[in-house]
Amino acid sequence: MLFLTVPYAEKDEAKALGARWNPTKRRWYVPDGVATEAFAKWAAQGIDGAASAPAASKGRVDSYTGKLVTGANYIALEHDCNPFEPCPQCTALLSGTEWQKARQQLAAMVGKR
Repeated sequence: MLFLTVPYAEKDEAKALGARWNPTKRRWYVPDGVATEAFAKWAAQGIDGAASAPAASKGRVDSYTGKLVTGANYIALEHDCNPFEPCPQCTALLSGTEWQKARQQLAAMVGKR
């Protein structure tokens, strides 16, 4: 089974090709046994059901939708470092961001104990 991301305006086209609607997940899908090549532009996952997110992407993946989840305070760092310890390369990147503000608030709460 291949789940699809079909815009509402294109639902009739997907249905004509053989896609079916899953009311529980509220997503269109290609049933087993139907050729999937015609659905390539809507394919959100691989044929085996695995998410097709790039292997190099970092972050959490929502297992229900198979999409990369980026939090409000998430910042992708260009190199591996510990963001809770000073790093000359990341200091400029993190200064003034919502991540830095949240970190300072947490540090203030921990310091009051």
